[in-house]
Amino acid sequence: MKRMNIKKLVTFLLLILSAAVFAQQPQLETSMDSTSIKIGSQANLILKTTDVDTAATVNFPEGKNFGQLEVLESYPVDTVVKGAKYDLIKKYGLTQFDSGRYVLPRLSVFINDKQFRTDSLALVVNPVQVDTLKQKMYDIKDVSTAESKSLLWLWILIGVVVAAGIAFGVWFLIKKNREAKNKPKEEEVHYESPIEKATTHLKSLEGKALLQRGEVKDYYSELTDIARTYIEEAIHIPAMESTTAELIEAMKQAVRRKNMGLNQETFEELERVLRNADLVKFAKMRPLEYEIAEDRNRIEKTIVVIDQSIPEEKEEDNEHTLAWLEAQRKKEKQKRKNRNIIIAVATVVVVLGVTFYFVGRNVMRNYITGIPTQELLEGDWVKSSYGNPPVTIETPKVLKRRDASEMIPDDVAAMIKEMQIFIYGAMYDNLYVMVSTANYNQKVDIDLDLALDGGIKTMESRGATNIIVKKEVFATESGLQGVRGYGNLSMPNPVTKSPVRMYYEAYMFKHANGLQQIFIMYREGDEYAPKILDRIKESIEITKLNN
Repeated sequence: MKRMNIKKLVTFLLLILSAAVFAQQPQLETSMDSTSIKIGSQANLILKTTDVDTAATVNFPEGKNFGQLEVLESYPVDTVVKGAKYDLIKKYGLTQFDSGRYVLPRLSVFINDKQFRTDSLALVVNPVQVDTLKQKMYDIKDVSTAESKSLLWLWILIGVVVAAGIAFGVWFLIKKNREAKNKPKEEEVHYESPIEKATTHLKSLEGKALLQRGEVKDYYSELTDIARTYIEEAIHIPAMESTTAELIEAMKQAVRRKNMGLNQETFEELERVLRNADLVKFAKMRPLEYEIAEDRNRIEKTIVVIDQSIPEEKEEDNEHTLAWLEAQRKKEKQKRKNRNIIIAVATVVVVLGVTFYFVGRNVMRNYITGIPTQELLEGDWVKSSYGNPPVTIETPKVLKRRDASEMIPDDVAAMIKEMQIFIYGAMYDNLYVMVSTANYNQKVDIDLDLALDGGIKTMESRGATNIIVKKEVFATESGLQGVRGYGNLSMPNPVTKSPVRMYYEAYMFKHANGLQQIFIMYREGDEYAPKILDRIKESIEITKLNN
């Protein structure tokens, strides 16, 4: 018995201890000193953290805007000491310069890197009433034609001019390059033979003192150019435009064709110098002084050996060589021409592609392929009745029935006897239309303003943020009155997760024992969607049940 009493006592003490520990956990309170202000007036948002440890780190949210509300001032944090705990109070001055109902989003407060979320509050911004009796009145001005401010034609013209200018520039450079290559080079000195020209240039190269100035790359470039020029003029192969491997292979073929007595050592010596030159020019290698001297001697020796091995050509052999050389030159010329054409075409394609991306795609979309809302507006419309009691509207497409049980909370579903929902599109699409009717289990006096607020909260639960709400009384063509809510909000794109700014209108009507709703939403900036909205709105017919 004593053991049982002790067990109960321990359990009781543990419960008290856990309650005390729970009570000491930091808490976050959210409040606003006013739920309604005039345009431009200030409402104070107050965030209060209670029971915060003195060693804790608290980070309150900062920013120029909280949702659609502008932060006028962020006040210093006030501290209230409560023994070993603190209460921290942070105040923000908020305002808005457009009338409507604004929802403050949930903000994040971090206490020791643990995230706490504030409550979502609403602030109504009222317009300033103007006394028309004291305000001087003026006659209505005549209708004047507004000048078009569309710059689309200007951007198209700029794109065409830029594309034409770049194409002309590419053509002009290619033409100049071709003329420069075809222009015969004037030699200041006439040389009797290729060997004389090569040896003279080798001596001239040493007199330029390039190595003394550290210009090793220029030295090797001129050294190999002298060798290549000699080989091209003496053996008649395209040496200047060939790679090292291509040059050695072409020389071997020329040696076999001309029966020249060159041994393998000559090819290896020449290839070694050309390889070193490639490393100096492209890999930034810097040979030692004795290596540079050896390469220079190899070139001079190679030129002499080649010249001594060239047999005396017969006239027919010379003609064959010249024909072969001319064919090689034509082939290289055609290769350069094809390369220039590819560069010119690629440049024009890129310019036109960039121009089309920034300017032309909207024109193509509007006038050739069409856009979704334009097709909906100009297509065949359907007039139909939806729900019970029925709501009759005319829409571009038939609304499809959805399972209402998946779209309403369980606590709300318990109050509803019957609910039907019909939808076209999704809330982030170009156009979204929803019609719903609900009948309650018991007779209730429905507040349409509260019903609209509930619809706004439903949109919040589905990801809507930065919601602006405005309300007014709305009457159908038959005179039945309801409430119209309208404004803007942001919906996340399900693929990119980036916010999409939308415009919406909601219409609420009540009957004896239920509610009828029409909700329409489209993307901001769409020129056709407002016309669709007006046509749908004018077609609304509500069947009202008698009390």
